[in-house]
Amino acid sequence: MSALPPPERRVVLITGVGRRAGIGFALARRALADGASVMLHSFAPCDSERPWGADPGGVAAVIDELGGASDRLRHVDADLGDPEAPRRAVEATVDAFGAIDALIVNHARDSGQTLETATAEELDLTWAVNARAAVLLTQAFAAVHREDRQNGRVILFTSGQHLGPMSDELPYAISKGAVHQMTRSLAAALADRGITVNAINPGPVDTGWPSPELRAGLERRFPAGRLGRPEDIAGVVAWLLSPDSAWVTGQVIDAEGGFRR
Repeated sequence: MSALPPPERRVVLITGVGRRAGIGFALARRALADGASVMLHSFAPCDSERPWGADPGGVAAVIDELGGASDRLRHVDADLGDPEAPRRAVEATVDAFGAIDALIVNHARDSGQTLETATAEELDLTWAVNARAAVLLTQAFAAVHREDRQNGRVILFTSGQHLGPMSDELPYAISKGAVHQMTRSLAAALADRGITVNAINPGPVDTGWPSPELRAGLERRFPAGRLGRPEDIAGVVAWLLSPDSAWVTGQVIDAEGGFRR
């Protein structure tokens, strides 16, 4: 086992870091650049089942491009649809680094089911992965976060379901709506401990999912003429992780670059 990092180094757990093209990868790269120790979470079957597929090099390529496993970078594989997995991911972080200061709930299960095609199984699974896991991760984080570690942070990810309908992906929209609504209550639950809880709606971010036709249509709806990039969101998250954001909690931030619905 490698030596523990110095106590002043921040420790961050980031879920959903399975692809180099994803937001999670950009979050991890920025956190490492800012001096944090990072536990990456991924679950390869989730990406492999999606149209965009898993990273061509697998999670090993993700880790290698971030500098390789070290006393500042570790990885845990977990199916967050398992109710025990959130606790195990948090405990793995503490085991590796001796503490945990911040939790970034970046993972998501998408779902293309409509009202006509939605199934009970997909509704349950999408809610479990996206919403239930967010609560259980926060619960596990709060249980082990040390009061001598300042500026505790929980950052959730929601979507644009509060700004416009998402009827073509109903299970996803419902579960992300739950994340939106839980943000203020979780923030209130942890406020007396100096832990802030906020959520980000990143809007459409180009992580390889849009077809050329869809990308062209979306680009016209952004003032900048392009979709969001993972690095755009990493900058917002870096601010939320910093002491400068200490006076902000219970908020859902629409970091969409002026996307016009």
